[in-house]
Amino acid sequence: MLQVINLTKTYPNGTQALKQVSFEVQDGEFLAVIGLSGSGKSTLLRCINRLIEPTSGQVRWDGVDVTAASGRDLRNIRRQIGMVFQQFNLVKRSPVITNVLSGRLGYTSPWRSLFNSFSKEDRARALDNLEQLGLQDKAYVRADSLSGGQQQRVGIARALMQEPKLVLADEPVASLDPVLAHTILKYLEQMNRERGITVLCSLHFLDLVHRYATRAIALKDGEVVFEGLPHEIDDAQFKAIYGQEAERVSIV
Repeated sequence: MLQVINLTKTYPNGTQALKQVSFEVQDGEFLAVIGLSGSGKSTLLRCINRLIEPTSGQVRWDGVDVTAASGRDLRNIRRQIGMVFQQFNLVKRSPVITNVLSGRLGYTSPWRSLFNSFSKEDRARALDNLEQLGLQDKAYVRADSLSGGQQQRVGIARALMQEPKLVLADEPVASLDPVLAHTILKYLEQMNRERGITVLCSLHFLDLVHRYATRAIALKDGEVVFEGLPHEIDDAQFKAIYGQEAERVSIV
């Protein structure tokens, strides 16, 4: 179980991105994090695995205090938490399989990773993950030769190499067209249902939340303003989250 307790993040310029945010995520949930741009969604996800250091509060993963961990303990925690980024974060000039294998860096020695010396088992696992994501024929092409949707699937394959218990997906479909958005979310849903991986995914469109998420929280100005089932977000709550002038927009 993931527990976020009174999490607060204030940036050096004084911007308070998160204000006493608290919620829990049960194992196997697909939790959508929604809200306007600048509401704190990305900061929240990055504070959970400490890509960004929170100012105060606590993150607990399976009873372990992530916010207090350091050194080897933090590395062991991060092994269990995969990350999927909006902008893919691939090494564009490297082959696809090299990008996927980078998900094993927490499990191999720095010297072996420096020389791209991964085990046969890791390489077989990478090819298997690419096959499951429909990219087996792209393993040895440069990452920058792929479409946006294909690059995001490489990002998912890389996260799966960690054998994670939890995946944080930070706006994974924001730069994709509607068809590709559904494709990516179906892979995340498959990962969630078939492998039992807990997913936290920040999203903009409510119809995607309704289709894929088992539960949702909404942030506004760094505070939780809704927590519950996706279908419980009625018109009044929608306006409270997105503003009185906001209109519901569907992504086909």
